[in-house]
Amino acid sequence: MRTRRSPYSVDLTVERLVLALDRHGVPLLAQIDHGAGAARAGLQLGDEQVLIFGDAKVGTLLIQADPRVGYELPLRLLVWDAESETMIGYRSPIELADSYALAAQREVLTRMEALLETLVSESVARG
Repeated sequence: MRTRRSPYSVDLTVERLVLALDRHGVPLLAQIDHGAGAARAGLQLGDEQVLIFGDAKVGTLLIQADPRVGYELPLRLLVWDAESETMIGYRSPIELADSYALAAQREVLTRMEALLETLVSESVARG
């Protein structure tokens, strides 16, 4: 998992990521709040959220090449509190080529990687 620190709280980092997704025209498909789920179950867990997002026009190209990659899609970003530091993590899409028959889809994977890096960079930027 690739990780990066955020200077913001989990909630503010997630908010900034959602805004970045919107700016780039990428649909947010789901937002899962693990911390809130734990609290509802009477358990304690630090702040932790997952954003699930993607564009079917892009992901479908990968699934057409190897249907098994559908297990990995849509893309996800994990934002969590790690001992009072906010972290953002994701699996590199380029690494999917090692697990699935996606050698011919390297350009798509590279674009997905660039999007994730852009989203994370925008969400942690100061100012």
